[in-house]
Amino acid sequence: MKIVMLEGSPNKNGSSNMLANELIRGAQEAGHTVQVIDAAHSDIHPCTGCIHCGYEGPCVQKDDMEKFRGMILDADMVVFVTPLYYYGMSAQLKTLIDRFCAFNSSIQNKHMKSAMLAAAWNSDNWTFEALEAHYQTLVRYLNLRDMGAVWGRGCGSPSMTKHSRYPQQAYELGRNLK
Repeated sequence: MKIVMLEGSPNKNGSSNMLANELIRGAQEAGHTVQVIDAAHSDIHPCTGCIHCGYEGPCVQKDDMEKFRGMILDADMVVFVTPLYYYGMSAQLKTLIDRFCAFNSSIQNKHMKSAMLAAAWNSDNWTFEALEAHYQTLVRYLNLRDMGAVWGRGCGSPSMTKHSRYPQQAYELGRNLK
């Protein structure tokens, strides 16, 4: 299976990235290929709303979105990876979803699989519940098949995450993908 991972963490060594690395390790051991799109460090701009592309064709904006288009459409599964802020997922990941995924019927018709990895300093249930609700809405809207999620509560630093159960959960999620 081809997996594309959409990472939204501005910190390349953050807790959500650690979870992503563990899922990648498990998925590769299970024989899957994984490509990573680093949304946080890419040149992705909000949609100008020109509707030139019809939400399906190439965008006239000159940024990194076009090089990600084929990677996403060729994948069998998309994994959303983000640190969790009080207002939800990272802004660059939201922009990537808004620019490409949210209006692309090619994804909706493909019945791709999906998963979500999120980590946060705080362990307030409401922040995770809000992100999970948004993720489930995205799953339904894009006609994705949800394969699971790892919600890394209280994972404020890589050292905290290393000693928690969340990396193992991410590894097992990757390892058990079929």
